[in-house]
Amino acid sequence: MPGASAPAIRFCPSARRAIIWREPLARAGTLAGLAKNRKQHSRSTSRLQASRPIGEYALIGSTHSSALVHRGGDIEWLCLPRFDSAAMFASLLGDERNGHWSMRARDRKARISRRYLPGTVVLETTIRTATGVALVTDFMPRPAIDGTHEVVRIVRGLRGTVGMHTEFRIRFNYGEWCPWMERRDGAVFATAGPDSVRISSGVPLVNENFASFADFDVSAGQSIAFSLDWFPSHLKPPVTRDANALLARTVAEWSAWTERCGYFGEFREPVMRSLLTLKALTYEPTGGIVAAPTTSLPELPGGERNWDYRFCWLRDAALTLYALIGSGYVEEASAWRWWLMRAVGGSPEELQVMYGLHGERSLTELELGWLRGYEDSRPVRIGNGAHDQRQLDVYGSVIAAFHAARKAGLADMDKLWPLERAIAKQLLELWREPDCSLWEVRGEPRHFVHSKIMCWLAFDRVIASATEFGLEGPIDLWRAARDEIHAEVCARGYDAASNSFVQFYGADTVDAALLWMPLIGFLPIHDERVQGTVARVEKELVFHGLVYRYRTETGVDGLGGGEGAFLACSFWLANVYVAMGKVRKARALFRRLLALGNDLGLFAEEYDPVAQRQLGNFPQAFSHIGLINSAHALASAAGGVWELADLDGKASVVKKKRKIAPKRAGTAEGRPGPEPEEKAPVRKRSRARTPAR
Repeated sequence: MPGASAPAIRFCPSARRAIIWREPLARAGTLAGLAKNRKQHSRSTSRLQASRPIGEYALIGSTHSSALVHRGGDIEWLCLPRFDSAAMFASLLGDERNGHWSMRARDRKARISRRYLPGTVVLETTIRTATGVALVTDFMPRPAIDGTHEVVRIVRGLRGTVGMHTEFRIRFNYGEWCPWMERRDGAVFATAGPDSVRISSGVPLVNENFASFADFDVSAGQSIAFSLDWFPSHLKPPVTRDANALLARTVAEWSAWTERCGYFGEFREPVMRSLLTLKALTYEPTGGIVAAPTTSLPELPGGERNWDYRFCWLRDAALTLYALIGSGYVEEASAWRWWLMRAVGGSPEELQVMYGLHGERSLTELELGWLRGYEDSRPVRIGNGAHDQRQLDVYGSVIAAFHAARKAGLADMDKLWPLERAIAKQLLELWREPDCSLWEVRGEPRHFVHSKIMCWLAFDRVIASATEFGLEGPIDLWRAARDEIHAEVCARGYDAASNSFVQFYGADTVDAALLWMPLIGFLPIHDERVQGTVARVEKELVFHGLVYRYRTETGVDGLGGGEGAFLACSFWLANVYVAMGKVRKARALFRRLLALGNDLGLFAEEYDPVAQRQLGNFPQAFSHIGLINSAHALASAAGGVWELADLDGKASVVKKKRKIAPKRAGTAEGRPGPEPEEKAPVRKRSRARTPAR
């Protein structure tokens, strides 16, 4: 490459380096000190040694894979070609030695602002220095026909001149493998095992210390493109695609998808961002949706609650379908439905909690000892050992999802009826067994109340499908099982002394998942036992206005340490408030939750209200699903209670855009003024039957 001073070929470090990386992590400080002896090496080390707040990252994605970009310009997490592939940039869970791609101003005092291009997941970062203004555009286009996957960064000068620095440090297999580096055909190639990448740069790159870097200037009107192209190492390099053409096409594709949104309520912007996030977390070839694009971001920094979320959970099925169908995205809902059918099909007696992107069933959990973990949170895990747990709630999630799809008018649902009957047949035996609950506890299996009511939901919805659509099945047998479950839960899962249902049979604690009870129609919202349960959840699980899943100090989950407030649970509480007619309270909680997202509207799994920071894997689909469904709940409050029991696919797909309601008068700073008085919603009667106590 012109202007390059490095040799043509660079080889990997010796085996000794690999051994050092596997030694106890206590030596990390020593290694960092040795690294600082090199000026170019230390330039990024000081920036990436310390973990950064989770909320400072942005997501870019191609609907095949994704990357996390820090607001400072570092891509610190990248898995190609799939969400669950081994990361080649893993400094998010380690340090700069584990791979990253920096793009920043040389001026450390530069001011940074960022945004997504409207209706897209294309990230724009504006850099302002004393000498000028530059714009960095980061995106991942859809893969090429030949299977090439790309990450593209375009640097444009807007005013004056800005001095920039970029650095690539590629480390395959989650930061473990240092690649063989080669310069040819005007690009830098990195290869290790099955993976190869080509780095194409608009400026000359220098190779040193097994990294490629450049210092360059960008002036007003100038545009400099960089791309990282992944391809299988045994194949020839793909044809290079034009960066600006890819940008135009990527923006057009995302914008066209956004135009299909059928939600036009007052919370359109956060709802749209959440829908875009769900789309970005969708694996397009199969329609599966990963829970998050990351692994091992901790629920409590320094703790052991660090899990791999790059898989597809069945329990997300029903809520995902409600969110997509209710927002007008029937095609995506249909794709998710077919993924669900393929994953489950053939072995309902072996129904798993989660599956891989293509429906893979073996998700063996491993620990990566060479990564120190985010803020020293160890172990770093890949795979998920919970895949072989018994979690009975997934049966209700699957059956409810299929019923919702059928009521929404999705085609070919009759093909799924034999599978639904097989699942219901299996559940006739299983519902009496203890399980690990939706929280995937690693302690003793118990008779969790939420699991039992989800078994009730499975039979309730399969009965509804049979009776409403004329499908054949042992309805009397299903009805008997449903009623038996209802009676047992009310007898063994209810504590009369506290007037509330409990976490599991015989427990003296509550669980935020009990909030589902009125939402799925197990009991009416005004039942005294439901009211008492909600009050107890508020008293024992709400801290600083946010809902925690359960009290971890009881040891029920078999894990040490604590965790943050689970954001989805707080959205559930908002839905319950709507159902109770407490619309003002629901709206206040919803607005509080919106304020917890980062500057781009992204949410992690949990939030620490004391440290005021996001926790857990990021961004989290379950949190964004909760946001979407709560927005729909508030939008429908004036016309009736938004319950899962009532919705079940009834949400109409909007074909014509409705006018957006006019904004209320606000303050000079643009904040909304006082809300007008709201009338309590007209409540519909639940289909649930309240047994005599």
